[in-house]
Amino acid sequence: MPSETVQLDWISEQNFLLRDRGGFPVIMTQPMGVNGADLLPMSLIGCAAWDLIAILKKQRQLVSSLQVFAESERDAEPPWRFRKIHIRYMLTGSGLNPAKVQAAIELSETKYCSIHATLRQVVELTSEFEIKDEND
Repeated sequence: MPSETVQLDWISEQNFLLRDRGGFPVIMTQPMGVNGADLLPMSLIGCAAWDLIAILKKQRQLVSSLQVFAESERDAEPPWRFRKIHIRYMLTGSGLNPAKVQAAIELSETKYCSIHATLRQVVELTSEFEIKDEND
């Protein structure tokens, strides 16, 4: 089983510098950086979007724009556990086939996205998509 390491350096007060396994920096602080709790749904939609675009390219679907939103519900009391995350995919392209988009989303969510695979056992995950034809 491969091992991967990410890093955090405490800068000062509530300022932290995160680095992914390649060393890419992310600042975690408020108000001028990422909120730590937002990193979980951000990781989920980042993973899903990566897979979705790769699958749709293989299907020769012409995507010109993709936006993905994650709406989270968490407990009101500490530790503010995530209960639900709803993902909304908004795709723009030329002649996108809804069945192929749906199949690509399902492949990402059930087979390829490691974040989705990890979370689905403990968080209710749902999704929907919308297609806009750029020729309309």
